Amino acid sequence: MASAKKIDEGNECIREAEKHLKTSLFKWKPDYDSAANEYSKAATCFKTVKAYEQCKDALMRAADCYAKNRSYFSAAKSYEQAAFVCKDMEDYPTVIHLIQRACQLFREHGTPDTAAIVLEKGAKMVENKLPDRAIDLYNKAAEVAMLEDRPRQAAEYLCKSSRLLLKYRRYDEAAENMTREYEYNLQGDNPAAAGRLIVALVLVHLTREDYVAASKIYKEGGGYVEREETMVLNSLLDGYDQGDAEQMYYALNHPFIKHMDVEYAKLARCLQASCMSNQSTTKAQDSAVTEVGGSQDDRHSDEEFSGGLL
Repeated sequence: MASAKKIDEGNECIREAEKHLKTSLFKWKPDYDSAANEYSKAATCFKTVKAYEQCKDALMRAADCYAKNRSYFSAAKSYEQAAFVCKDMEDYPTVIHLIQRACQLFREHGTPDTAAIVLEKGAKMVENKLPDRAIDLYNKAAEVAMLEDRPRQAAEYLCKSSRLLLKYRRYDEAAENMTREYEYNLQGDNPAAAGRLIVALVLVHLTREDYVAASKIYKEGGGYVEREETMVLNSLLDGYDQGDAEQMYYALNHPFIKHMDVEYAKLARCLQASCMSNQSTTKAQDSAVTEVGGSQDDRHSDEEFSGGLL
């Protein structure tokens, strides 16, 4: 009963909105602002009873009216709310479309910081279902932040994008993203974050089996790395260069690496597993060589003494 009442209230608001949009001999221009308010009221009624399709439609109409009235901020907020409704409907492609429209209107209103934030919200809404599009939205948010000369904020958005790339093992793209993130942290006068990123980049490059890139980024940015972390990275890179799996294993087992962000800690565990595998293979090969050598020595001994006991 309550649901039917809310639906009726919503429909009544829609009818009122349509009246505001009508023109007549004495009313030459539609009252977009009043119509938008009625559509917004209708959306609230529909959302209360989870009539998502009607709620989305009302919000879209409200956004259109606000935009025609040049109330770009209100229009953007309506599109943003409609995006959340589409998320509840699991209509993720429409979520992205509405978020991008909201971003555009926030920028037209002159609030690019809010535009970047709405892109981040959109990315979070779709990252489990459409990770590629979420990565694009995070990167776009970073671009918008940099237009306003906000390198720290841009670095935060790229960090979220990089974590997604690492989660799906797109290491080349992640390394490129993280390099930009590192540069933005330096521009934003955040050397501590830049230093932590050097450690992460070394792990990514070693996972890519690119020792040269790992060594290069460490040489370029090693000055931002904490003293204890420097010792661990030196040991890790030296172990990789010398093919010393045991040295690498112990370096990767250091507490500060184990307690890094989840995706970076996963890289360390993968490298550790690779070290153990390589070490086992080497021991097996050495054992095989020893056995072959021993059997050859035995054959030589037999040949040496054959016939000598007659």
